[in-house]
Amino acid sequence: MKIEVNTSDYIMGEVLSMKYRDGKWRLVAYLSRSLNETKRNYGIHNKEILLVIRKLENWRHLLKGAKFKFEIWIGYNWNIS
Repeated sequence: MKIEVNTSDYIMGEVLSMKYRDGKWRLVAYLSRSLNETKRNYGIHNKEILLVIRKLENWRHLLKGAKFKFEIWIGYNWNIS
């Protein structure tokens, strides 16, 4: 399993994916949220750390009993706006 997170000046987005037997990654869940005025002023690193913490809290029930390890990918390659 992997969690991919990304943020821009106005929105945070994250994808929870799982690798299937055929080797392809499949979407399990997707969340996005707009940033309030205060959080828009955070630096990019602080926004992404906040996003990781929130997503681990939100998806704890899916990740806690997982048989396999999961990765967290923080990226700048998404085009979210």
